[in-house]
Amino acid sequence: MKKAIVYGASGLVGSYILENLLNNANYEQVIIVVRRDLNIQHSKLKMLIGDFNTLSKVIEGIQVDEVFIALGTTQKKTPDKKLYYQIDHDYPILAAKLAKENGAKAVFLVSALGANAKSSIFYTKLKGETEQGIISLNLEHTYIFRPSMILGDRKESRPMEKVFIGIFKWINPIFMGSLSKYKGIEAEDIAKAMVKSAERLDQKVKILHWEEMTTLLK
Repeated sequence: MKKAIVYGASGLVGSYILENLLNNANYEQVIIVVRRDLNIQHSKLKMLIGDFNTLSKVIEGIQVDEVFIALGTTQKKTPDKKLYYQIDHDYPILAAKLAKENGAKAVFLVSALGANAKSSIFYTKLKGETEQGIISLNLEHTYIFRPSMILGDRKESRPMEKVFIGIFKWINPIFMGSLSKYKGIEAEDIAKAMVKSAERLDQKVKILHWEEMTTLLK
């Protein structure tokens, strides 16, 4: 049986990752690192309170087999680009690095469609640099999930995102073949695909878009 550590468990995708891991018989313990108590009780759950600045100390000596990372913010919540970069880039890489030092063989990262370290667009460049940083850690398995629009009900209010989600639900059917990667995907399905992929780790580095993720759900 395995031990997994999850970052971003309070978020939309991360909460579903946590739920799937707790309900999966392959895992004997699921560790989450959060900034505040999520008030969740489960016999397999170990909750640690910490952040980027305290992480090294918080997880010291905690052995894991896998690390799931669903960290991220928005420009509305974090207008400071330096802090934004720390949350979306520095924190995921540090989390993966420390997990590897504590025994992790595999990392599963929620990234974004269009991630490209050479992009001139801040967001896609940031995501690309994060991917590169985690790949460079050279874990035995690095699985990167690149969703387009993430569908689902978020706790915080995002009026414009709700508009786009509504649009995607209507136009999803037109994205066929090579365009399928642009389809919106439910946060719950991303999480299920991530946990499912851990059952068969057959590649060192694997990039998964909509088609690869939904195939795992069948």
